[in-house]
Amino acid sequence: MKDYIINNWIEILGVITGLVYLYQEIKASIYMWITGIIMPVISLFVYYEAGLYADFGINIYYCLASIYGIIAWQCGKKKDDKELPITQMPRKKWLALAACFAACFIGISFILQTYTDSNVPWWDSLTTSLSIIAMWMLARKWIEQWWVWIAVDVISTGLYVFKGIYLYAALYMLYAIIAIYGYCKWKQLIQTA
Repeated sequence: MKDYIINNWIEILGVITGLVYLYQEIKASIYMWITGIIMPVISLFVYYEAGLYADFGINIYYCLASIYGIIAWQCGKKKDDKELPITQMPRKKWLALAACFAACFIGISFILQTYTDSNVPWWDSLTTSLSIIAMWMLARKWIEQWWVWIAVDVISTGLYVFKGIYLYAALYMLYAIIAIYGYCKWKQLIQTA
């Protein structure tokens, strides 16, 4: 066990940070964006070592998106609100997000197949493209972001088991379960607003 901890300390640190982030997200705490800068930096090392290059790249995006999230949550609120309210995603945004997802998926898949030695380019592209969409939805504080995260978490769990990064697989399995709770919690917060 001691050898496992020594050899996988960065993965363990990433899991702990990920749990803190998820707790803050469920609470709709603006502090999750600070954790959202720290967590991806840790994960960069884990994903690169595992050969998950799209997941590696998405963590750079997560850092930038976390900066955007702080700004959006602070500046996107109405004058009389303390913070940006949780809302449903406007219907007119669905088509644009679907197009963005498709473009990301095709582009990332092409890059992974052409320029890397990835043995899971389609799955890595799928989770990365969905994550790009979900992170943007989270920054807008749209409740439907939870459903996208559930899909990402379930697919990632299987992908990480396949790649042998078992602690991250367990973390993402837990993410999927807790994301269901997060959706219910945000639904309560939306109704009480």
